[in-house]
Amino acid sequence: MTTTNADPARPATIAGQPRGLVTLVGIGLWERFSFYGMQVVLLYYLFFPVSEGGLGLSKAEATSVIGAYGGLVYLCTVIGGWVADRLLGSERTLFCSVTLIMLGHVALAIVPGFAGVWIGLALLVVGSGGQIGNLTSSLGHLYGEGDRRRDNGFLLFYMGLNIGALAGPLLTGLARTRLGFHYGFGIAAIGMAIGLVLLYGGRRHLAPRGRTVPDQLPRSAMVKAAAAAAGVLLLLVLAAAVGALSIRHLATAITVVVVAVIVGYFTTMLCSAKVSAAERRRVYGLIPMFLINCVFWALYQQQFTVVQVYAATRLDLHVLGFAMPPEFFSSAVPFFVILLTPILVSLWARAGSHEPSTPTKFLVGVVLIGLSFLLFLPMAGNDGAVNPPLALAGILLVFTLAELFVSPVQLALSTQLAPKAFQTQTVALLFLSTAAGSAASGMLAGFYSPAREGAYFSVLGLASLGAAALFAMTIPWIKSMLNGSR
Repeated sequence: MTTTNADPARPATIAGQPRGLVTLVGIGLWERFSFYGMQVVLLYYLFFPVSEGGLGLSKAEATSVIGAYGGLVYLCTVIGGWVADRLLGSERTLFCSVTLIMLGHVALAIVPGFAGVWIGLALLVVGSGGQIGNLTSSLGHLYGEGDRRRDNGFLLFYMGLNIGALAGPLLTGLARTRLGFHYGFGIAAIGMAIGLVLLYGGRRHLAPRGRTVPDQLPRSAMVKAAAAAAGVLLLLVLAAAVGALSIRHLATAITVVVVAVIVGYFTTMLCSAKVSAAERRRVYGLIPMFLINCVFWALYQQQFTVVQVYAATRLDLHVLGFAMPPEFFSSAVPFFVILLTPILVSLWARAGSHEPSTPTKFLVGVVLIGLSFLLFLPMAGNDGAVNPPLALAGILLVFTLAELFVSPVQLALSTQLAPKAFQTQTVALLFLSTAAGSAASGMLAGFYSPAREGAYFSVLGLASLGAAALFAMTIPWIKSMLNGSR
């Protein structure tokens, strides 16, 4: 029986993978169950009229909130990474984060009106920000240097996430249509509670590296860190007081903040004396992939904004006498991921040394996501809820193919190329591209309406293809900077 390079004392027990993979897949599965189950229900809760149990915001305001929420979640991965690397270690940070996520869902379930939304989202933003990066980092810790099982381990992990993402919207959507919005949020809370139990019972199988703090913050610096946090909170309060954080422009404000943090983080890593010359060279090579990743996520994350508004308002949801909840379409991408991941793993295994490089996979993903937006054009211009559900399912299949070329590769890349002093923070930095894309998706969604959807989908689709062409020109340079890393 094989063992991992990271922890030789523990045998692998699943498909030749480390034991801790089972625990981490379980946590990720239930977190995705709650996240996907809650997010679409929340969008409809925000813009459905009060007479139907919603809060009555405009569609532009609702998508702005969802985009800002997604951006803040991934922005907070930086904070979660910093806490893990400087204060608590990844394992303890992960445990605290999962607890906050569960409490956020509970708040949405039991606190009525906008108070429940803001309390719940605040807890979810902080908790999810700490959970995402540290869950990925904990998975990376299971594999030693040069362990060839890493990519397949991440693909298996990714498939587990999508099992949860598949089930979440189905159950919360049914609960929302049969019982009401708050029951949908309650099911999400139960899912996260199961994840917390799994983490508590299985943490002994995680790699010991997760219990150490790679770069312990000196006590003298803790006061400065606390003062900086207080300053940020004060700025947020002032911005809200003067109207800079209005609901309509929330996603735009978060996009600006995320871009500023991205520039600051890359500058810090490139100038740090703790980063070696070889590590710095790899960080430079990451920059073009980071930028094209932002483009990808700005389009892909619209499955939670524009695509869900489209499902609720532009599709004929009556199938065989059954009124299908529009939340079901949030399960389409996870379903296709589960279906296609084993095929992709098999293809990469057969390809061997001919497997496409990471930059090439990123390029294919961006081309596919651009084409998926162009596939909306034949249905543009029809009035009312008249389009067939299968058409949207086919477009989401292309979304899925694009995702499989980018997202699992991004996770593996971030753990492989991280400078030693910025282990979890590099994972968080890669997630900042998702933060920028999520916030931008909410900002862009404000321009969508059925009356101009032809222009909307064509402009974004063609812009994505143009960005892909520019990125293709940089691939030879990227490969030289990564110095043999795929």
